Amino acid sequence: MEECISVFDMLKIGVGPSSSHTLGPWRAAERFLEELKNESILDQVKRVKVDLYGSLSLTGKGHATDLSVMLGLSGQDPEYIPVENIAGIIKTIEDTNEIHLANEYKIPFYFLQDIVFNKEFLPFHANGLKFTAYKEDDSEYESTFYSIGGGFVVKEERENAKIKEVIKCAFPFPVQNAVELLNYTISENKSISEIVYENEKSMRSEEEIHSELMRIWNTMLECMYIGCHSEGILPGGLHVRRRAFDMHQNLIGLSNYTDPQSWLQEIRKTEVKFRQILKWVSCFALAVNEVNASLGRVVTAPTNGSAGVIPAVLMYYMVIENHNAGEKEIKQFLMVAGEIGSIFKKGSTISAAMGGCQAEIGVSSSMAAAALCELMGGTPAQVLMAAEIAMEHHLGLTCDPIGGLVQIPCIERNTMGAIKAINAAELALETDSKNAKVPLDKVIGTMWETAKDMNSKYKETSEGGLAIAVNMADC
Repeated sequence: MEECISVFDMLKIGVGPSSSHTLGPWRAAERFLEELKNESILDQVKRVKVDLYGSLSLTGKGHATDLSVMLGLSGQDPEYIPVENIAGIIKTIEDTNEIHLANEYKIPFYFLQDIVFNKEFLPFHANGLKFTAYKEDDSEYESTFYSIGGGFVVKEERENAKIKEVIKCAFPFPVQNAVELLNYTISENKSISEIVYENEKSMRSEEEIHSELMRIWNTMLECMYIGCHSEGILPGGLHVRRRAFDMHQNLIGLSNYTDPQSWLQEIRKTEVKFRQILKWVSCFALAVNEVNASLGRVVTAPTNGSAGVIPAVLMYYMVIENHNAGEKEIKQFLMVAGEIGSIFKKGSTISAAMGGCQAEIGVSSSMAAAALCELMGGTPAQVLMAAEIAMEHHLGLTCDPIGGLVQIPCIERNTMGAIKAINAAELALETDSKNAKVPLDKVIGTMWETAKDMNSKYKETSEGGLAIAVNMADC
């Protein structure tokens, strides 16, 4: 069965540092609470235990998986919770040995015993977690979820398959792969963003699409702004010093501004040379992922670990390439990016635990390259070529985070992914698409084959590569 994926599925607002290890488990905890309510047993629960498996266990501490599960069980929403409240909620749970289940019932909760890290992998997916509710009559209720990347959560039985099929049928232009998307643009004489917009309108009003896309962009912009104005050391024990602040200060000088919007206008006035462009793009990407590493609010694009690429490239377009760019271009960019990401999710994976970092930075670079190419006047065929070029040069990229933290090499990789996206878009714009040798669908299939062949120690387990070559003591 084909899968219907909205732009708003690919671009989700949440809390760092990881979409698969933080946002996904958080959403799983919320769904578990919904099940307890649907079974009318929430008020009978006297204890809850959470078992983490595979990659969620191996790198869960560094990705705040245990914290996200506690926040989810507490009834907190990752999209709207004030991030400054997170530390206090966690401290209260740890100090009182109680959790406010669904924000309704206080029950005992000993986080060192009630969150269990199991190194073994469940067969369905590398990111598995099981919730067990113990009732007052000593019976138990269990539910297992899988965080499959990008904040998406599924159950093995896929109970919501029928719902997805109904939603898919509403799309006038259902897309499973790049060839189908290109054919729609030809038969309908529309751009890729216009095809995506028609699909979105089958699910939401035009006003809702506008407001939600702008909310996503404003979250990205605020994230870059916060990252560029925050000093200090990132949490986690690696003692990684924030770099976006110093880089930003050197670039912007004594400019006067008071908020993200006026900041954007001031950047447009700065000197533009090749080195400055490289620095600005890198600064934007660093800023986002430093915020992500400190449990700040980011937009999955398509994941938290790769959340800096798309905002950095879109910001580049707005402050360097087109000073007149506004809401129209922002929405166009995000719709194209979301559609390309959905094709990767359908044809391969956006989970580093399944495919390594090619599934995160590679996909985000591909999404950004395609979106930028359309804004720069590329044809639909050139847009897909830009996506292909960007991914082709990320194939085989491993995920081996030092200390299980989304910091080294993750933060810098966002700068590289953003620069590659801009380069890929420019190459596509200068190429006759009829001469393309590698279709996007072929590179997506190759990425999936590479993912399956990749040793598990390079798939977000911190059991190989840089993660063991450089240990915490070295830092």
